[in-house]
Amino acid sequence: MGKKSKRGDITLSFIPYSDIEKLDSVYRVKKILDMTLKNQIVILQGRLEPEEETSLIQSTMALVGRIKNFKGIEIAVINPGKESQGFISKIKFGIARALVGQRDALTIVGPASLVKEIKRDPKKIDLMLKR
Repeated sequence: MGKKSKRGDITLSFIPYSDIEKLDSVYRVKKILDMTLKNQIVILQGRLEPEEETSLIQSTMALVGRIKNFKGIEIAVINPGKESQGFISKIKFGIARALVGQRDALTIVGPASLVKEIKRDPKKIDLMLKR
């Protein structure tokens, strides 16, 4: 992440859950926002808390118009396997999530200047980029 990318290059940055689990909400949001401001598309193992997603969107909207060529972000979360579980499986899944967090989810955050559209369904995410 130390190198500057050439104009037109697209950088996908994967953040494992272990890199953010110990950070407080402010630093989680700041880390993701800083990366998107550098025109990186962030692939996050797990998901942000609802309050963190709200804070990320609010922080982004505050920067639109203040930073040249920054048009905001696109964000999508996928939680596979949740829909087809039976009652007992949902209880087990809830206990496991309480113990280890939401590591099974996948979150994609990218600058709106690069991301044309993010389509999602329960099992996949399609990321369309602008040319």
